[in-house]
Amino acid sequence: MATNTILWFRKGLRIHDNPALLDACNNARHMYPVFIIDPHFLKSGSYRVGVNRYNFLLESLQDLDSRLRERGSRLLVMRGKPEDVLPKAFKDWDVKRLCYEVDTEPYAMARDEVVKSLASEACVDVNTFISHTLYDTAELVKKNGGRPPLTMQAFTKLVDKMGDPPYPATDPPAKLPPLSEDAPGTRPEDTCVPTWQEMGFKAPPSTLFKGGETEALKRFQMSMSDASWVAAFEKPMTDPSAFEKPATTVLSPYLKFGCLSARLFHAELLKVYKQKKHTEPPVSLRGQVLWREFFYTVGGHTPNFHKMEGNPICRQIDWQDNEEHFNAWREGRTGFPWIDAIMTQLREWGWMHHLARHSVACFLTRGDLYIPWEKGMQVFEEYLIDQDHFVNAGNWMWLSASAFFSQYFRVYSPVAFGKKYDPEGKYIRKFLPVLKDMPTKYIYEPWLAPLEVQRKAKCIVGQDYPRPIVDHAVASKACIARIGVAYRAGRPSYAGADDGETETASKPVKRKSGNVKEKKAAAGAATAEDEPAEAKKAKGAKRQKKITETLKPSSDSS
Repeated sequence: MATNTILWFRKGLRIHDNPALLDACNNARHMYPVFIIDPHFLKSGSYRVGVNRYNFLLESLQDLDSRLRERGSRLLVMRGKPEDVLPKAFKDWDVKRLCYEVDTEPYAMARDEVVKSLASEACVDVNTFISHTLYDTAELVKKNGGRPPLTMQAFTKLVDKMGDPPYPATDPPAKLPPLSEDAPGTRPEDTCVPTWQEMGFKAPPSTLFKGGETEALKRFQMSMSDASWVAAFEKPMTDPSAFEKPATTVLSPYLKFGCLSARLFHAELLKVYKQKKHTEPPVSLRGQVLWREFFYTVGGHTPNFHKMEGNPICRQIDWQDNEEHFNAWREGRTGFPWIDAIMTQLREWGWMHHLARHSVACFLTRGDLYIPWEKGMQVFEEYLIDQDHFVNAGNWMWLSASAFFSQYFRVYSPVAFGKKYDPEGKYIRKFLPVLKDMPTKYIYEPWLAPLEVQRKAKCIVGQDYPRPIVDHAVASKACIARIGVAYRAGRPSYAGADDGETETASKPVKRKSGNVKEKKAAAGAATAEDEPAEAKKAKGAKRQKKITETLKPSSDSS
């Protein structure tokens, strides 16, 4: 017997590989595709979202509506708390089945339990489907003995044991079950996609990247069209300063919103790999998809994953708040052009390369300012269009040496690191136009330029561009010494989950007497991040791969 169904979109804003959509269509008289604008994501004190990401969401909804209309349906954008909106829809539309994609974020899990209870009271069946991740992360944890793996090496071994993830679902029918013409609350003028102005934003979006499944598939097909590039891809070898054409796929925001299926991405990668010799995780393109899966798996099964306190895998470090330094970092006023240019790109574009993210995260936390990683995570949460709850928190713990990575004495130089990739400072000149006429010799350290040179460049340091807020050589030594004390004080409660692996935050570094490595770093010895590119390459691919494994998770998925 045909029934009325609701397909509840949350993430998974696409038609392809959407098992919840297929189920909602099955034996349905009327199928109601619904997206609910939840005030939690704009008004909650614990959640921040800027205009770039919110508009990316709105563009994705507009595109989804267009694709549904091509199949004889349309998207109903409702407003309010899901626990208020859905029970009314169950009654008004005589709904017997609710279908949606599983979301494992803490807020979503709590929300969905309430909705399931309300659906049960209304005699509505609830069918849920896993399609935002490659695997059921609960099954991965079960396969690992009940605990999530805490290193990428262990995680890769685990998914290899699991075998390939499910293949993408088939496309939906060309003609979808229609909405009822007289269903209450479904008038087009009442259920259309709002504008960013209607959502209360004052400043317009400025990101270059357009949301939606159509754009996602276009970008995906463009990336996959060069099989040789796909096969040879190594994330750490890509250029964080490339802006005219980013050095990576920039598919991460589309994966975040589910405009692109991770399972489709993975399946198409495997097709290329069968035909060509290719790189391997963690540096390969498949490795970038697995990084995302790794953080979803660990984050979804670790209490308080987005916090230091109460987080069993996170080191308890005595970070210090300094609002003046924090605001200078957030607003791109640190006086270090490489750092400030990255933070400007973040605010303007809502995206930057993962190594750029590493630079500013290290600078804020263990490198220079010793400010809590949660504060940096919240800034990324607000500005990134690809902000993904578990990926964002996981990377901030990693880069602050609070979890996963324990070589806290390996500090990114806010001068030398960017110079390796962009010695002329084109990236800085792009995002900090006040420095566009500064001679190349001083573009990374304008405070060293003689006053006459500054005048000629129309940029007086301390007037037109700020002086450095810290002395990097002094600040980094202090940070290394201070975090070393925290490391020697103990380790997180959830430790020892993996053995025989690269050092992680759950395993303190075993050093010879006197902490030789720490002392060298504190004394100003060059770190791997400061080495010239030629010297780094000369040490061989094997060592490079090891450094990559321990130091470079992916913040932007791909």
